[in-house]
Amino acid sequence: MKEYKILITDKPDFRKIKKAHVDCYEWGGEYRPKTYAQLAFIPKKGFIARLTAYESKPKAVYKNNMDPVYTDSCLEFFARYKKGGYVNCEVNANGAILSAYGEGRGNRTPLDKLAGEFPKVRIYKRKDRWTAEIFVSLDIIKAVYGTCSFSENSVIYGNFYKCGDECEFAHYGSFAPVKTEKPDFHRPEFFAKMTLKNEYR
Repeated sequence: MKEYKILITDKPDFRKIKKAHVDCYEWGGEYRPKTYAQLAFIPKKGFIARLTAYESKPKAVYKNNMDPVYTDSCLEFFARYKKGGYVNCEVNANGAILSAYGEGRGNRTPLDKLAGEFPKVRIYKRKDRWTAEIFVSLDIIKAVYGTCSFSENSVIYGNFYKCGDECEFAHYGSFAPVKTEKPDFHRPEFFAKMTLKNEYR
């Protein structure tokens, strides 16, 4: 199983936070934009994921939360924070997010129905790349799982993805490989182990 260490820090400095390279392409063609993700835990606040894709003109049609942003150029972070189902966060370059909770692809409940809000999203664009910053608060996690306690050596399970179902060149990349015949990111059995650490060792 692939692993990632989540840095515990009050002030995330992404120049120092380890990169998880999204370079497993089990399906699709030769279009494989350089993509990486970073994840930190802010005590008493929540998890902040930062994903960057080297695309100068990412397709971004949808503008509303819960739109099918995965058909655009999309950056995604899925995580199971506690025992039970997982939360998917799928974001396009407009900052629209598709985010829900459930145990699999079917029967998912939008996060605003469970927690009263969606994870916060910020988008940063440069000439050769774009970045999605996704903040999943402890309030959201508690509303979904009933508990939100995390400390050093706590473990969550998750994966980072880059996709674009209806882009000029359809593509499907992941951090931890997903061994299915057809593209399917809603497969928690392939999530990576992610351990909280006060410092990298």
